[in-house]
Amino acid sequence: MSPPPYVAPVVQSTAVFKDDIFRGKVLFCTGGGSGICRGMTEAVMRHGADAVIVGRKLDRLTQSARELSEKTGQTCIPAQADVRKPEQLQEAVAKTIEKFGKIDFVICGAAGNFMAPVSGLSENAFRTVIEIDTIGTYNTIKATLAYLRKTKGAYIHVSATLHYRGTQYQAHVSAAKAAVDALSVVIAVEEGPHGVRSNVIAPGAIADTEGASRLGNQIDARGFSSALGRIGQITDVASATVFLFSDVASFISGQVLVVRRGRGKRKDLSASLSSSCLGPGKCIEHGEGEALKNLQS
Repeated sequence: MSPPPYVAPVVQSTAVFKDDIFRGKVLFCTGGGSGICRGMTEAVMRHGADAVIVGRKLDRLTQSARELSEKTGQTCIPAQADVRKPEQLQEAVAKTIEKFGKIDFVICGAAGNFMAPVSGLSENAFRTVIEIDTIGTYNTIKATLAYLRKTKGAYIHVSATLHYRGTQYQAHVSAAKAAVDALSVVIAVEEGPHGVRSNVIAPGAIADTEGASRLGNQIDARGFSSALGRIGQITDVASATVFLFSDVASFISGQVLVVRRGRGKRKDLSASLSSSCLGPGKCIEHGEGEALKNLQS
C-alpha cells in the first residue's frame, strides 16, 4: 500500500523567532488594512514593532489598526493615502515620523488585479494596474527612502508568481509585478552602500484572501496540484516577512523569495477558471482594488 500523500504542516505563528527581535522598530505598510499585507504587519508587530498601515479606505484601516494593536500589544495607526499620489504618501510618512520618529521597515503591498484577456483589456485598465502596483511601489520608495537610510532599514515588495510562467488573463499584473521585481533589485544595488536592503516576496495561491474569495472554488485542487499537499496560507507569507526583516537576513538583498507550493502541475488556467471570472467587478485586490472595477474593456 502506498503511503498517504505528504501535506506540509501549517505553522500558525512565527513563534520560532524571538518575541522581541523587532522591539523599538517601526513598520510602514501600504495595503496593510487587509489580506496578505495585514498578516505581514501583524507578524512584525507580534515581535515588537509598531506600525502604520496605509490605504484609501479609512474605515477599514481604522478598524484594522485597532484590531492589530489589540492582538499584538503594540501601536498601529492608520494613514489614508492613494499610492498613486506622491503627496498623499508624503503626508502618510510625515504622520509616521510625527508619531514614531523614524521608519525601519517598509512593505510595498498596495495592489489590484482582475481577470481579462489582452483582447478584452483596455489601455485604461492596463494603465491603472501599472499605476497602482508599479508606480505605487516607486512612489512609496521615494517617500520613505531617506528615512530608511537613517535607520539602515529594509524594503519588502509584494509581488506575485504569475509572470514567472506566463498566466492567461494576467498580462497587466504580470507586467506590473515584473517591473516591481526589477525595481527591487536596482534599489538593492543602489542603496546597499547606504545600509538599505530590498527584497521581494512573491506569494503563489494563498487561501483566505480577498482574491481567493472572489474566485471562489475556481482555484482549488482541480486547478492546482501541490508538491507539498496544500495551498499557501497567509502565515506562510508572514513567516517569510519576519525572516527577511530580521538580522539573520542582513546579507540578503536584491532577492525574490517565492512562497509557493513547489513546482506541482498546473492545469491550463483557461480550463480551470470559469468565464464568470472574466466579467466586470471580479477584482483581486490588496488595498486598492475598487479603482479597477469595470475597467476590463
